[in-house]
Amino acid sequence: MYHQKVGLDEPSLEDDLSEVSDGIAIEDGFWGINGGAKRAVDVLMSLLALVFLAPLMLLVFVAIKCDGGGAFYVQSRVGRGGKLFRMYKFRTMHTNAEAVLQRLLETDDDARAEWNRFQKLRNDPRVTRIGRFLRASSIDELPQLFNVLKGNMSIVGQRPILAHQRAAYGRHIDGYELARPGITGLWQVKGRNRLSFEQRAALGTDYVSRWTLGRDLWILLLTVPALLSSTGAY
Repeated sequence: MYHQKVGLDEPSLEDDLSEVSDGIAIEDGFWGINGGAKRAVDVLMSLLALVFLAPLMLLVFVAIKCDGGGAFYVQSRVGRGGKLFRMYKFRTMHTNAEAVLQRLLETDDDARAEWNRFQKLRNDPRVTRIGRFLRASSIDELPQLFNVLKGNMSIVGQRPILAHQRAAYGRHIDGYELARPGITGLWQVKGRNRLSFEQRAALGTDYVSRWTLGRDLWILLLTVPALLSSTGAY
């Protein structure tokens, strides 16, 4: 019988997780002039995207509200320097999603093994009908553009992680905390949810160690066909 709590219980947003790290090496790439240029690009792109996508976001907002429950899902994630921030998404799950997940993992060995490896489920019973479309198209992540404007996230970066997933990042956590997490990144263009958690963590380290503005542009260009194909999205 599976008794481990797998819920989304999280520490307070006032908690600073950076002290848990073995130490964060400051690399020039994300600071100084280069870091300022990346931030300027983030602000400009997010503003343009919000103006252009406003009608679509309003339509999605209304559709989710009509389906019952709130339109937005707000959850704390680990940001730059180990500090927690509130990340915004369109809600794609039923309002009792946590109880549904706990019950499934207690009774289904295959689902539990899949969750332990990927921290995702291909046939996730928590996801609503409209939520499946929003996830496949990544439209559910559009509210994260507000996170970019606030300075919590970047357009391109590492996949945002939950506080309880921090330990699973192991040796990769120091690199993760060097940069703001991104709306898209290497995980998005190299398989998305087909990648194991360890593979996603390793891609994050690769992104930080070889970051340039040119590489960000390359990732953005590859994001377009990745979204159109919906490969690995669920």
